[in-house]
Amino acid sequence: MQHSKTLDILVGLFVASGIGALFFLGMQVSNLSSFVVPDGYTVSARFENSGGLKVRSPVSVAGVRIGRITAINSDNESYESVVEMNIGKLYNTLPDDTTASIYTSGLLGEQYIALEPGGSEDYLLEGDEIDITQSALVLEEIIGQFLFNNNEDE
Repeated sequence: MQHSKTLDILVGLFVASGIGALFFLGMQVSNLSSFVVPDGYTVSARFENSGGLKVRSPVSVAGVRIGRITAINSDNESYESVVEMNIGKLYNTLPDDTTASIYTSGLLGEQYIALEPGGSEDYLLEGDEIDITQSALVLEEIIGQFLFNNNEDE
């Protein structure tokens, strides 16, 4: 009888560790692993189309995550998306002519903002806005343009 209790305990521990591993994997995939906003400064950028960007999506420079998106709002006058980003305080030397583009990464199609530093000697500060942006590519629009162009050729 003692052997049966030990086996039951081991199976229970194995199942519990499996559930914990699935929870950890889910948190990593959904970008919910970091609830705390790191110290840093906030900048914004305007996009004609923000695509599938989400709050807590990464902001990167040269493939290195330097911050997260903190808010996505709509400007009712210009009908653009206004994206606010929190950039880590270690990265306070981004030139003020930095450009922002929306890219897609990975198999799940997670979108993120990639910053490309410019050559200015002045830096982005708290509350600044990135002026040069490139919106998300919408796959449906690209396919529609391709089909429309093929029909004109015939």
